[in-house]
Amino acid sequence: MSYSPLAKRRSQEPNENRRKFLRRGLMAASVLAIGPSLWGPPAWGGSPRSARPMGMGNRVSNIPNLADTLHEITVENDPATRMMVPRGFSVREVARTGQRAHPGSSYLWHSEPDGGATFPMRDGGWVYVSNAEVGAFRQGGVGALRFNNKGQIVSSYSICSGTTNNCAGGLTPWGTWLSCEEIESGLVYECDPTGERLAMPLPALGVFKHEGAAVDPIGRCIYLTEDEGDGNFYRFIPDVYPSGGRADLRNGRLEVAIVQGDDPASTRSLSWKEVSNPNPRLTGDENRRDLPTRKQIPEATKFDGGEGIWYHDGVVYFTTKGDNRVWAVDTARDLIDLIYDKKTDGIFEPGIDDVDNITVSSSGDVIVAEDGAEMRLVVVGGDARPFELVNVIGQRGSEITGPAFSPDGNRLYFSSQRGIAGDSTDGRTYEMRGPFFIDADSDKEA
Repeated sequence: MSYSPLAKRRSQEPNENRRKFLRRGLMAASVLAIGPSLWGPPAWGGSPRSARPMGMGNRVSNIPNLADTLHEITVENDPATRMMVPRGFSVREVARTGQRAHPGSSYLWHSEPDGGATFPMRDGGWVYVSNAEVGAFRQGGVGALRFNNKGQIVSSYSICSGTTNNCAGGLTPWGTWLSCEEIESGLVYECDPTGERLAMPLPALGVFKHEGAAVDPIGRCIYLTEDEGDGNFYRFIPDVYPSGGRADLRNGRLEVAIVQGDDPASTRSLSWKEVSNPNPRLTGDENRRDLPTRKQIPEATKFDGGEGIWYHDGVVYFTTKGDNRVWAVDTARDLIDLIYDKKTDGIFEPGIDDVDNITVSSSGDVIVAEDGAEMRLVVVGGDARPFELVNVIGQRGSEITGPAFSPDGNRLYFSSQRGIAGDSTDGRTYEMRGPFFIDADSDKEA
């Protein structure tokens, strides 16, 4: 039997008000039983809602604090870049703006790579998709890297073009990528990771500065963040979404969240109210435009800069960069709480600045990409002291984006959006590899 060497427990003194909410999670035996899928994407089939355990935790992070093992390495294929990673891990560059990731492909890797995800292919390989957060009108889109079952890049191509400022997004249980436009008139586009089908705009999911999307396959709805200083938190309920099947995202009900109570340090209830016109007409003439989506429900709770979002095991995690917080929503019970707040989680120094993209391991560990003075991937959790997993040196004019594990959990992908040059011509995408799995018998501390 194998498990992640990152699956050791760590005792801390959690904030009790917050941690009471975190009563879900995995006991040690069940964590170990997951084996090599521990770091892969979640199993999308899901169990019936009534069968899921209540709460969100009663555990510390499955990842130990590896800060003491971090050491400096030089990146393969990018010798000018150095990173701090745990011992035994390596990083290679797999794509760079303006260059061909594979010599046989015509696609030149896009500028400003942002949100990303991976998708397993039938031949045992996988695809990593990456948004292009290019603000020029219709110059954004989504690129893809195709890997074979040995982890070699065999192709690179576009899966979406003619869009603008594609920021984050979200993967779906049925194997597509939801790419989000971060502009006032922004839409969500459903993209085929293989590039065989054209990307489809989804106006029913609202017109606003979309940041990210996360699908709850049990509750059968899609949660959405909005990148505004007073942004809403949304969910979309498709008219057609058969259990275990593919949702039709062209029609449904868009709702905004209303949080009960004023204390963010406590567990609070959510209620939802429908947006009557999710696809308003927005024109330059204020007298001829419809009321924007985000302003149709005055009582909607405002979040300070909604960013990355990810679903895992009945919980939706999302970040807000304006106040440097990581939120958790129990989708079955409509409860919301914090798992990281820079103002109160002072035990981690320096604190995380401008929390951004987010991913969650299949064991439930939350990994946050930082868009601030530092260039880090940081692990946070309800009962765990935050710690660095990756720290990129010499690229302080950039930001880390697009973290996502390969389907087998052996590789972690992420990008440096503007690289060493600090501009849109120097985006770089990396792959981190290391001893994620060891024999359980060899680790007596587990």
